[in-house]
Amino acid sequence: MAEREVPDRFYDILIVGGGPAGLTAGLYAARASLKVLLAEGATSVSQITTTDMIENYPGIPEEISGFELIERFKKQTSQFGLEITSGDVASIAKKRLGNKEGWQVTVGDSAYDTLSVIMATGANWRKLGIPGEDSFLGKGVSYCATCDGPLYRNKEVLVIGGGDTALQEAIFLAKFVGKVTIVHRRDRLRATSILQKRALGNSKIEFLWNSVTEEISGKEFVEGVKIRNVQSGETLDIPADGVFIFIGLIPNTDLVRGIVDFDENGYIVVDSHMKTSTEGIFACGDCINKLLRQVITACGDGATAAFSAQLYVESLEGKSY
Repeated sequence: MAEREVPDRFYDILIVGGGPAGLTAGLYAARASLKVLLAEGATSVSQITTTDMIENYPGIPEEISGFELIERFKKQTSQFGLEITSGDVASIAKKRLGNKEGWQVTVGDSAYDTLSVIMATGANWRKLGIPGEDSFLGKGVSYCATCDGPLYRNKEVLVIGGGDTALQEAIFLAKFVGKVTIVHRRDRLRATSILQKRALGNSKIEFLWNSVTEEISGKEFVEGVKIRNVQSGETLDIPADGVFIFIGLIPNTDLVRGIVDFDENGYIVVDSHMKTSTEGIFACGDCINKLLRQVITACGDGATAAFSAQLYVESLEGKSY
């Protein structure tokens, strides 16, 4: 039996997104001798690349930055021949590929045919939606303490949020700034206990409980923030040089809206095999509905998605074991 002729732009699996989930999927799929392309664009850059410190990734006892960890992932995938292209994915559409159902994925100005797609597009930071947030972006408003923290040396900043990321970033900021005030809408934190202990025990970190941010103000740069207590309704103006916002994520899933099922928050619904509601499309990482959003769980998702896609492709080609 003659081997099939494979056009240059035909792939067994096309992965959208270059974070831990996407790169792990690429590693597993390429290692299985499948033809795999990973598309990484500005809208699917992993949030982990802006994380200053990761200390809970198994096998790496020393602290490592998110950017360095991703670079290690990429180096490892290159050993198995994973192809990576830079560019935003503009569309994903069904396409008949010979006698098989497949997909055409447009990346920038190029179109690629693939038997299966793995969505690993992650999520972006959620905004407060208050006056001053957009107008002071880059002028005191930030969603990345790792990127901007050193700019606020010995100054006073606010961190909005009460989860793991908010506390991690507040602890990081405390290395540079004179004072960090964490504004949280409840009277207790939802972050893991070890982060709570570190933040509560840091002399540079203070807390405003049961409070929400209503406005960010200033002239050319941020100068202050209006805070409202949700119990008493009392408002107060707090001087601040910077505002760092960490109140959750919005999944990057618009590409497959109307193609696969979403949950009520816009996350892709998958089963335990990372299969979506549509044959040939799999999803993993922060764009899916899941309990824990960590690097380690993203990697597990990616490995599972790759193996599921492999089985799907082998079934299409009559090569099931």
